[in-house]
Amino acid sequence: MAASPQEHPLVLERAGAVARIRLDRPTLHNAFDARLIATLTTTLEQVGAESDIRAVVLEGSGASFSAGADLNWMRGMATASEEANREDALALARLMRTLDELPKPTIARVHGAAFGGGVGLVACCDIAIGVPEAKFGLTESKLGLLPAVISPYVIAAIGARQARRWFATAEIFDASTALQIGLLHQVVPAAQLDEAVARQLALLLKAGPHAAAGAKQLVARVAASSDRDRMDADNADLIAKLRVSSEGQEGLSAFLDKRAPAWANKE
Repeated sequence: MAASPQEHPLVLERAGAVARIRLDRPTLHNAFDARLIATLTTTLEQVGAESDIRAVVLEGSGASFSAGADLNWMRGMATASEEANREDALALARLMRTLDELPKPTIARVHGAAFGGGVGLVACCDIAIGVPEAKFGLTESKLGLLPAVISPYVIAAIGARQARRWFATAEIFDASTALQIGLLHQVVPAAQLDEAVARQLALLLKAGPHAAAGAKQLVARVAASSDRDRMDADNADLIAKLRVSSEGQEGLSAFLDKRAPAWANKE
């Protein structure tokens, strides 16, 4: 992991039940290219399959979280065929879906610039915490493009009405605005960023592992449902299964016995 960013565009660190994935192209502001997309996708799939990992933090090296697309990568795709561009876009779509559906709670630790695909990464994470100095932008329309691949996740985060504005104008906005429209959950001074992330990790590790991981699945299913009767039946089935599961039984017993559940001692 001490190799140059050209060899390893990210760093994976494990500390107990937490995996930290750090985009590591600081001289390029952690911009996306095909290698970073592929490596990040593979790394997420890897940690998602590890039973001892209970939470994932996504962050960036240097001055930025991720400033969007690498200029050299964009230059190459501009001269590539439509089919090559389609395959390239599908690779990015796979990354975003992998992060969005990761079977672990995820936290975006946001500082500096988060533009284009960087906004997509923030939107795909379950919890997003940034600093006041962070800047955001869906800047594709300046190039005659649109943030098409990341749009499902950004729209889910900020809503259709806000997305219409920011997709069309490519305007840069600050952390306060990101908080207001729902892209960030919390804004804290830079000196308190790690503390704020640690606080969220502590809460996640106190929750039942399956419950914390399954929260996003429940939200996605309910948000997509248009059949209220089916939704009620599915939710009743879910809570019934959880109550009789080993995790549910331990959680209820611990609460009634006024003790910490077993998983809280495995951080």
